[in-house]
Amino acid sequence: MTSPTPGPDIALDDLYRDILLDHYRSPRNRGRLEGRATNAADGANPLCGDELTVEVTVEDGTITEIAIDGRGCSISQASASMMSVFVRERGTAEALEAVETFQRMMLKGETPPEEFGDIEALAGVMKFPVRVKCASLGWKTLEQALGDGGSVSTDERSTGDD
Repeated sequence: MTSPTPGPDIALDDLYRDILLDHYRSPRNRGRLEGRATNAADGANPLCGDELTVEVTVEDGTITEIAIDGRGCSISQASASMMSVFVRERGTAEALEAVETFQRMMLKGETPPEEFGDIEALAGVMKFPVRVKCASLGWKTLEQALGDGGSVSTDERSTGDD
């Protein structure tokens, strides 16, 4: 007796799971910039215990270096890793637009642009509202770093546009 061939949705789910696990197990741009950062922010998701620091070096309006450091669930860490790969060598305005695009994907289910590549693997997170905060932490922390710096929280009790 042969087993049925998995449908395309199952195969896609497996691929997305593999992409997320790869970024969680081998995060890109992990560490600190050791004094080279021109911008930095700390982020926290108290509901899940995620903590993240994003440091960037901006030269002539372009993110030339980025480092992420922290701990947390696989979704928060994988998303931060994917974000760091995407924004490196991009202009700050383009990076901030990517934050907005990511938030629309998470909150409204909008299809991300093709250039988002593997980041689309996170689209399924929107089915789990509590996990959206995990996936958004790195992106919101980058936004804070490129803005006023300091810290950001995904806690519902925090102020601002979380």
